[in-house]
Amino acid sequence: MLQIAVTGKPNVGKSSFFNSATASQVEMANYPFTTIDANKAVGHVISECPCKELGVTCNPNNSQCIDGTRLIPIELIDVAGLVPGAHEGKGLGNKFLDDLMQAKVFIHVIDASGGTDAEGNPVELGSHDPLEDIEFLEHEIVMWMYGIVSKNWVRLIRKVEAEHLDFSKVIFEQLSGTGILIEDVIEALRTVSPDYGKWEDEDLIEFVRNLLNIAKPSIVIANKADLPGAKENIERMKEKYPRVIATSAESELALVNATRAGLISYISGDNSFEILEKDKLNPNQIKALEYIQTNILDVYGSTGIQEALNTAVFELLNMIVVYPVGDEHKFTDQKGNVLPDAFLVPKGSTPREFAYIIHTDIGDKFMHAVDARKNMRIASDYEIQDRDIIKIVTR
Repeated sequence: MLQIAVTGKPNVGKSSFFNSATASQVEMANYPFTTIDANKAVGHVISECPCKELGVTCNPNNSQCIDGTRLIPIELIDVAGLVPGAHEGKGLGNKFLDDLMQAKVFIHVIDASGGTDAEGNPVELGSHDPLEDIEFLEHEIVMWMYGIVSKNWVRLIRKVEAEHLDFSKVIFEQLSGTGILIEDVIEALRTVSPDYGKWEDEDLIEFVRNLLNIAKPSIVIANKADLPGAKENIERMKEKYPRVIATSAESELALVNATRAGLISYISGDNSFEILEKDKLNPNQIKALEYIQTNILDVYGSTGIQEALNTAVFELLNMIVVYPVGDEHKFTDQKGNVLPDAFLVPKGSTPREFAYIIHTDIGDKFMHAVDARKNMRIASDYEIQDRDIIKIVTR
C-alpha cells in the first residue's frame, strides 16, 4: 500500500491531522513527543467512481464507494515531532528520520498561526514565523541524508575512479534502505556538476536536496488556518512555496466524529455539511458547527485534509486510478462483483505494467488487454488513462 509520512515539529496539530485523515485514535496532547513511535493507519484518496456513468451498482472489494465517490486506501505514517538538530540526534533524533524514509511523499504540518516556537512549545499567536518551520524541516532531512551519502565519501570516489564503477549505482547502494530508486539518483545527478571527484560539501548538499525533491516530494499543510494571523501567513507561504494547503485538522475531526454519531451528513472534502439531528445537538455543538462552516469551509472551501491527501497522491506522485475487471461486458470480476477493485497506478503505465501491479503471476502470463468501456483490444504500448476499466487477458 502506498505510504505517506505526516511530519512536522511537535504541537502543530500533526496527530489531529493524522486522526482526521485516518479516523483512527492516536494519543493527542499539548506537549512535545506525545508520539513516540511511528503510528500507522489507513486513510483514503477520493476519485469519481465510474459506477454512475455506467449506470451500475458497484461492489467494492479493496476500496469503498459512497454515492459515486470511490475511496481508495493509502497508508499514513504519523512520525514523531522533529526539532532543530534532529539529524544530530537532538529530541528523538534519527529514529524518526528513519521512519520518514519509508514513505514516498512527506506531508509537512505547520502551525500557520505562529503559535508554537521552534521547539514546538506554545507561545503567543503570531510571535513565531511559520515559514522558518518549513526551512528547518527541509534542512534536517537534507542534512540527515547528507550524513549518509558523505560517509566515507573520499574512499568511495577513489573506488569509483579506480574500478571505473557506475557512480549512480554506488550512490544508490549507499542509500540502501531509504526507498530511493536508482532512477531518482540518475535524474538528480543531471542537475549537478558531473565532475563529482571535485565536489565540495556544498555540491554534495545540493545533490542531496535535488534528490529529495525528486524521490521524496513534500507538501506544506498550513494547519490551524482559522486562527488569527494564519490567513496572512498562508498567503506568504504560497508566495514562496509551490504546494501549500490551508487546513483545520480539528474542524475535520469534529465533522468526522459528528458524522459517525449520525448528527450530520458530511463527506471529507465537502464544502458544507447537513445537520440531521439538530434536537440532539446542544447549543455549544451548534455554535462549533457554525464556526467551522463560517471560518473554515466558507473561507477555504474545505477543511483541507482530503485535498492534502489527494494532492500528495495524484499531483506529487502523479498517480491515476484504474479498475481491473474479468468481464468487459458486465464490468465484473470472476465472482460477479461489479467494479470490485480500484488501483493506484503511476501515470503513463502500460497494460503489461498494470498487470504486474495487480499481481506478479498476472504480469508473467500477460497476453493483451481490453478497454472495457470500448470493448476493444488496446495496444501493448497504450498509456492507461485515469479511471480506465481494463481487462487483462492471460495465457
